[in-house]
Amino acid sequence: MKIKVLASGSKGNATYIETKKSKILIDIGITYQHLSSELSAIDRTPKDLDAILITHTHSDHIKGLQVLVKKTNIPVYVSEKMIVELKEKIPITSCHYLEEHFFLNDIEVELIHTSHDVDSVGYILSNEDKSIVYVTDTGYINRRYLKRMKNKDLYIMESNHDEKMLMDGPYPFILKQRVLSDKGHLSNHTTAKYLQEIVGEKTKCIVLAHISENNNTEELAYQTTKEVLDESHIDKPIIIAQQNKSLEVIEV
Repeated sequence: MKIKVLASGSKGNATYIETKKSKILIDIGITYQHLSSELSAIDRTPKDLDAILITHTHSDHIKGLQVLVKKTNIPVYVSEKMIVELKEKIPITSCHYLEEHFFLNDIEVELIHTSHDVDSVGYILSNEDKSIVYVTDTGYINRRYLKRMKNKDLYIMESNHDEKMLMDGPYPFILKQRVLSDKGHLSNHTTAKYLQEIVGEKTKCIVLAHISENNNTEELAYQTTKEVLDESHIDKPIIIAQQNKSLEVIEV
């Protein structure tokens, strides 16, 4: 499996995944032009895509969806409740219902239900003997999913905010409460503790995603995760996904 995080943050999110038989996106919170530019760097185009998986319907995850569907007629995998939110943006004929467990060509897809929005989800994607976990935009992860998430090859996990920076920062108190709530975002420390529990021998690397521009820094996200993993003698590469610069292709 080849994975390229194209953009990650509060202004737009998109991740490209490729196997021998499949080319898919998770989210399209960037413009069609931006997507085309990023894919052209790896000799791909939006018309090569087989499907797109949506995590939820906030703008930073679907900003470019309407144009992408118009230009490519790509199948869009969403929940029934997400379709209600999207029905004025894309044709109903483009929508395919997410199931708890299904296949996209040679990619096995399992849902992780998250707590951020109506029917928001994360994904476990598997191909042959490789698996990746993709979880952003959630206030917590239900423990019933942690067993399924253990010892995967790659983790792309939200590490949104540093709690002290958030509380000392300029956000109004009601927004601070929202970020810290079950419907908010994962903090650096919470994500690090989850990773401490699920990272295993197979794990090749960790990507920390959806870093807040106002309530976090790349250095804090990295250092918090490293310190917690060091407590359990877990030594894995930690990569920080960025808003304005795509990552190099990761192959697992």
